[in-house]
Amino acid sequence: MTTVHRTCPLCEAVCGLTITLEGDHVTKVTGDRDDPFSKGFICPKGASLGRLDEDPDRLSAPLVREGDQWREVSWEEAFAAVAKGLKDISGPERAVYLGNPSAHSMAGSLYGGALIRALGTRNVFSASTADQMPKHVASGLMFGHPMTIAVPDLDRTDFLLMLGANPLESNGSLCTAPDFPGRLKALRKRGGTLVVVDPRRTRTADLADEHVFVRPGTDAFLLAGIAHTLFAENLLNVALPVEGLAEVEAVVKDFPPQVVEAACGVPAEVTVRLARALAAAPTAAVYARIGTCTAEFGTVAQWLVDVINVLTGNLDRPGGAMFPAPATEGARRRKPYRTGRWTSRVRGLKETNGELPVATLADEIETPGEGRVRALVTVAGNPASSAPNAKRLAGALEKLDFMVSVDIYLNETTRHANVILPPPRLLATGHYDFALLNFAVRNYARYSPPVMAADGPSEAEILIRLIEIASGFSGVDDLIIGQLIGDHDPGELDGETGAERRLDAMLRLGPYGKWNGGDLTLRKLRDEHPHGLDLGPLKPRLPEILTTASGRVELAPPEIVEDVARLRERLSAQNPEFVLIGRRHLRSNNSWLHNIGPLVGGTNRCTLQINPEDVARLGLGDHALIRSEAGELTVPLEPTDKIMPGVVSLPHGWGHDGLPQQVASGNAGVNVNVLTDEKIIDPLSGNAVFNGVPVILCRV
Repeated sequence: MTTVHRTCPLCEAVCGLTITLEGDHVTKVTGDRDDPFSKGFICPKGASLGRLDEDPDRLSAPLVREGDQWREVSWEEAFAAVAKGLKDISGPERAVYLGNPSAHSMAGSLYGGALIRALGTRNVFSASTADQMPKHVASGLMFGHPMTIAVPDLDRTDFLLMLGANPLESNGSLCTAPDFPGRLKALRKRGGTLVVVDPRRTRTADLADEHVFVRPGTDAFLLAGIAHTLFAENLLNVALPVEGLAEVEAVVKDFPPQVVEAACGVPAEVTVRLARALAAAPTAAVYARIGTCTAEFGTVAQWLVDVINVLTGNLDRPGGAMFPAPATEGARRRKPYRTGRWTSRVRGLKETNGELPVATLADEIETPGEGRVRALVTVAGNPASSAPNAKRLAGALEKLDFMVSVDIYLNETTRHANVILPPPRLLATGHYDFALLNFAVRNYARYSPPVMAADGPSEAEILIRLIEIASGFSGVDDLIIGQLIGDHDPGELDGETGAERRLDAMLRLGPYGKWNGGDLTLRKLRDEHPHGLDLGPLKPRLPEILTTASGRVELAPPEIVEDVARLRERLSAQNPEFVLIGRRHLRSNNSWLHNIGPLVGGTNRCTLQINPEDVARLGLGDHALIRSEAGELTVPLEPTDKIMPGVVSLPHGWGHDGLPQQVASGNAGVNVNVLTDEKIIDPLSGNAVFNGVPVILCRV
């Protein structure tokens, strides 16, 4: 019997786990009470880590597809098949897709960029443009860098306004906060106020002091009404160096609460009251997540979030919205943030953060001509399930000349691949949260070394081999480390692998590091702090971390101001009879945890939530036909007064028919992305629109 301690890699909460093993078999998983950040909190996903790690349907050897049959092969044969498949396909004809779990793994964070460069392509796609790209774009334009993202200081705020987020089920997103539910309860216990704005009365809304229904996809109107009120009633408290204050006042003047009420469904008096409460609270923060990002005005909404935080004096101060200082943060050069450095071949959609919208991936594969995507590399991604108009994309994948997937499952996407390369078990892999700690509500670091031997190459070694095949060069780690550390001695670096040595270099160079005036190294973190290291509460960081050309917060980026004109035009638009939104489940994480028995069933169901008034009015039965511009589905209904009339909700990540995953196939559900339209995106970020999708309901 062995006990080990690790960080859970399954969502953004980075909870510490205590894992009991007999040999290589996990017998028990509990929360790590000695973790200074999560303090023993655990959710059903983390508790099922052993079941996931030992899933009998998980791939244990590489697969090569021959016709419609799969054959297990050796690693050398698999890599030879990859080399042969990519050999005669040029860089511009290659594409790469990086899935959400890539941000939860050391290998994905460390080697994703090198893989893109090795493939020699600008056809880069990821889950970011199906999730959070509006936040990156708004932050980049306002603060100079897309990763300079403010998070609510949950543990010290007095008033939290939350839009489009349901952390009691998602555990938080772009806001790394283990035990998010406990932190919200503590906020209220100390006399603070929580207001949740959402088209559904979610578990988070049930916890709040107030729940405000809002029409899906219209959060930007509500936020503009709040900003208008702050100016109109002279409630400003701008304490930071800013540019563009007058321009912001000019663009929100056309959005008084009485006017936006018709668009967003929020009574004018509620909008005014929220503005006054944000201005009057000792400290306050506005936090908006996926429900607002995956809407047609996602970037405008995310911009308005931080505009309001600035206007009320709550950006970059304790209790407001603050900027974490992660232990591996590197120096950032001051240069203007830009998007649109190149555009997609077919639709002319602009690049953001070095990638193109996943909404146009099918176009790039299907459309003939020079530069047509002929080869695709996917890493821990399932776009045939998660992308808009997923049915079309799945069909497009069949038209590729070659596809290789790094994945643990034969799923909706990888079944179209020619080669599948499965990483080893999670417990055989070192773990550090490079990406997620950029959004932590308290500065913190933790490294989890492997606790067992891998039965094949590590994920890092798989990606390195792909890099070598695609580029013809070797020595990836040494090259990157040399560029990273400059004049420092590489002999000082600790670690048994290149990935660990790179982590050590980043820790040493970071804000707490041994090469930067501190004492933090990998050895110290691993050996002296196996439960994690608390690096203290968030501290004010402006203007030092601003990398805008002016050195100030750019409150009125021209690109966003221009899109506000589009928002203004929609004020008088007619609302469709029904719109569709997504839904979070506590025991789900996108499309990849439905093969674990304890995580399927109960409230974790693929049903269409609908208001009973709408069921009665349309004369619907137990099922309904739901139709959009992109497709149609027959779905089981779940009438509930927790959703506002005119809104229906299907959860994301289901539709597992025909897969060799016994539990998932037995609980297949339907894929909501049969209904979402790849032609509709947020133009500033290229993000897909999954919320506020117009639909029609019919009896079956």
